[in-house]
Formats: sequence, C-alpha cells, structure tokens
Amino acid sequence: MTQESLTFSSLNLSNELLKTLEEMKFHTPSAIQAKTIPPLLEGKDVIGLAQTGTGKTAAFALPILQGLSDKIKNTQALILTPTRELAIQVADQIETLSRYQKNSTVAILCGGQDYRRQLKQLRDGAKVVVGTPGRILDHIERGSLQLGQLSTFVLDEADEMLRMGFIEDVETILAQLPEKKQMALFSATMPSRIRHIAQNYLNDPVSIEIQSKTATVKTIEQKFLFASGTQKSAALLRVLAVEDFQGVIVFVKTKSSTEEVAQVLQQQNYRAMAIHGDISQNQREYIITQFRQGTIDILVATDVAARGLDVDRITHVINFDIPFDCETYVHRIGRTGRAGRSGTAVLFVTPKETRMLNMIERHTRQRIEKMFIPDDRQIKTARKKKFMAKITERLQHENIKDYLSLIEEYITVQPTTSAMHVAAALALLANQDESLQEELRLPQVSDPVKDKPRKHKADRSYSEDKPSRSTRRSNRERSSGDPQQDQDLFRIDIGRVHGVKPGNIVGAIANEAGLLGRQISGLKIHADHSTVRLPKGLPKNIVKDLTKAWVCGRQLNLSLIDKA
Repeated sequence: MTQESLTFSSLNLSNELLKTLEEMKFHTPSAIQAKTIPPLLEGKDVIGLAQTGTGKTAAFALPILQGLSDKIKNTQALILTPTRELAIQVADQIETLSRYQKNSTVAILCGGQDYRRQLKQLRDGAKVVVGTPGRILDHIERGSLQLGQLSTFVLDEADEMLRMGFIEDVETILAQLPEKKQMALFSATMPSRIRHIAQNYLNDPVSIEIQSKTATVKTIEQKFLFASGTQKSAALLRVLAVEDFQGVIVFVKTKSSTEEVAQVLQQQNYRAMAIHGDISQNQREYIITQFRQGTIDILVATDVAARGLDVDRITHVINFDIPFDCETYVHRIGRTGRAGRSGTAVLFVTPKETRMLNMIERHTRQRIEKMFIPDDRQIKTARKKKFMAKITERLQHENIKDYLSLIEEYITVQPTTSAMHVAAALALLANQDESLQEELRLPQVSDPVKDKPRKHKADRSYSEDKPSRSTRRSNRERSSGDPQQDQDLFRIDIGRVHGVKPGNIVGAIANEAGLLGRQISGLKIHADHSTVRLPKGLPKNIVKDLTKAWVCGRQLNLSLIDKA
C-alpha cells in the first residue's frame, strides 16, 4: 500500500482515536506518521529524523494514547521537550486526540508555571507527562514524579536540547528511567552527541528519515511584525488600513479568539465573520459562500475550521497568532498567491516567538522581511492612494456616460460651479462625508522591539556539536560582566568544577523564568559558583522556581547579591 492510499483506519488505531481523527478531518497520515505509528504500536524503539512541522507530534501521541492502561495509576508516558511553548503545544494536541478516551490525563511540567497545580496533576494520576528538562528533574528529585511504571519515553527535538545546553539534564533523566521501556527520539539533525544517546539508550531502533517537501510560493510577499499580545488587535487594524486587499484570512489559535477578533473588525466597519469548530456545517458553507462572492471581505479562522478552504480572491493571509509548527505556516499562506497571482502574508510575532520565526525561515528557505506597525502618516497616505485608485477604476465603468451627461446638465444649471468642485463634492459623497485628513479613530500602538535589528538565522545549519557564530558571540556578550541598568545581580551554586557551560545556565534560566536571552546578562562562571544579572524586581514565584531549577545535576540555589 502506497502512502497516498494509506489511511489512519489502516494503521490499527482504536475506534476512539479514529473517531477523533475523523472529526478533525484527518484521513491520510503524513509521511512521518505513516512510518512511525506502526513500529511504535508494535513496541519498537524509533529514531525519527524529521523537521519540525512534519506531523511528528501525532506520530508518537497516537501510539502513546492507544497504549495507556487503566490498571496503572502512575505516569506511563514521559515526553521531554526543549521549551515550554513546545510542551504546551504537545500537551494540547494529546488532549485533543484523547477526546474520547477515558482517564488519559495529561500534566505539563515546565518552568514559569504554578508548582501547586503541577503537584495536584501528578497526585491525581496524570498518565502522560510533558515537560522541560529542568522542571522534570526537579519533580524527580522531589519524588513527586514517579517513573517506576513508565512504559514510554519520547525525546522531542533532541538537537534543540543540545543547542540550548540541556543535554546533560537529559542524560540525568535517562538514567532515572526504568530499564524496560519503549523510547522514541526525534531530531531535525543528528549531531554526534545525539547519536551517542541513541546508541546508548535505544534498543535496536527503527530509523526513519523524512525530508520536508513543502515550500512557500515565490509569488507570496512574506512580512512579519513584532506585536505583543495586548497590542495585536490594534496592529491588525493598522495593517489592514494600509494594505490594498480583496479577501483576507486572519488565523488565530482558539475558537474564542475568532469571535473576539471578528468583533474588533466589525466595530471598524470591516465586513468580517468568524469560522471555527463550533459553528454548523451549513453556517460554515454560507459564510464561505459570502466570502467567495465578496459579501464578506475578511474571515477570522482557526486552522481546523479553514481546512480545505480554497477561494481565489484571497490576497492576504494574516497570521494573528503564530502557528505551532512550520508546516502549518506553509499551509496557511498557501491560500494566497495561487495560479501565478501575487499574494501577501503577514506574521505577527511576540518577542518570545522569535525562535519560531527563525525556524519558519529555515524550513521555507526564504527570508521573511520585517515591517513596522503603520503609523498615522502612513495610514493617511494609504487612504489617499486607495481613494485615487477607486476613481481610476470607476473611470472605466460602463455606466460612467450616464453620469457625465448628468454633470454637464448640473454645470449648465449652476454655471458658477466648476467641474473640479463637482468632482470633489461627489468624492465627499462617496466617502460618506468623511475628510481624508480626519483624525484616525484607531488605537495607538508601539513596536515592542522597534529599531533593534534581528540577527538573520534562516540559512544557518547545525554543525556537529559546535555552537553557531552568533551563539558564541552571544555567550561572550553575556560573560562581559558589565553592570546592566535595571538588573539585579544573582549568585548560583554551580561553577566550572561542575562542568557547567554558559549555554546550560542561560538556557535553564530562560526556560524556567520565561525570559528572553537578551534579558540575561553579565554571566560569570567561577570555580564553584556563578553570577548573573537578571531583570530587576523578578516576581518571588519566579525566583523560587529558579532556586529549585536543575542544571548539570545540581540545583541553582539562586540568591540575590546586589540590587540595581
């Protein structure tokens, strides 16, 4: 059976899982799913060499869910991810896929989240645990995460673990796992350190390599802008005010967001509607028909609701929320720029999502150009340009002759009125008596990282174990020791004698506290301890989390030395 003819129903999945996949309109597995699900269901270990965005989460999630036992009360599957964002994404997908399975509870163990909630999830018997290395180690040391009955372990984005300095923690966790277990390791590349882990910890694994074939269309102009969560709606209104569009799809992550964003657009007199999984099929088809016919200009949609949508008049795709993976981005923007026509794709990025932006560029092998949120001057200029374009378009209209004779008659009756004044009066009438110079009724918004050039990473490939040039430069900058304004100086109980590297410390702090790399500076590694500068006034709960975080098998024991 070829992959094209393969369906999920032929993969020996349970009826509960098949029902969920059917409702999600997933019929044909991706390449990584088709090759990974069968050996995992057979209990074999797997090495998956695949880029982010190839559907690998479902590839390991479906076999995990099918293999859960009602008789075992403790954690049965542990999934390790390099970042909190990826952990949340994986957990969300597992919860979605387990819709019709009883007792398939999922716990997320990451830094920056409430310990009490995590402890409660573990006490309640979470059967699947997804988390980052530092917090997972912490719970193992506390005894709150019991791995004695673990049957499956997944190491996701292993090369990212290496790049971010977590690989020692990963090996510490691997040493805590029961001898009898199933393992799956996924990585985009296979550096020597990751190959060593695979050889030491996996048992006769099935090796699978998937090359992503999807690329973006060159007729699509791709742009991104930085907008924080609270400013996204204002940024969207300003982007629409300057763009010359026909049909627009605005992609958001949640059902509730579709309604909220559509309402914001409607309040500004845009013809916008929301589509999501809760609307009926008849209503969906009605809205899409209106969109196709031009009665509606903007659709606000989730990825699931927009699946299969094919409308020729789409000129713009706006990623209001950044997609979870690269393949989704490619599918989203592929709805414009079809059949040789030009299209525009705009990606909204929060400062913390820069890593995903870089991954999308590497995946598509195309640079996404930075744009700034349009200001009032640009919007007023765009208004004039759009209005003049409408005049040019109407000059070609077949009914213009009727109005020419009417204007001639009017000037005959009103000889003191020039044709120029008549044209201006008609323009005012067409614009509903609104002046082109009228103050904008749009909320003000500032670019959160304006004037800070982004280091371009689109063409970077991972070498074996060698950090990239920009990573080495970043580490030197962090180690400079120059006092930073608005930063406090902290001590951590780990140093050179413990084998720690700058990347280990920076990665752990960034992940546990949810900080950006540029917020961590002045790192100095001494013999038995290190010092680092962090943003002034860190919340007590974050300081507490960092104190208990693990690096290279030791707790950081973070303590304040000097306030800014």
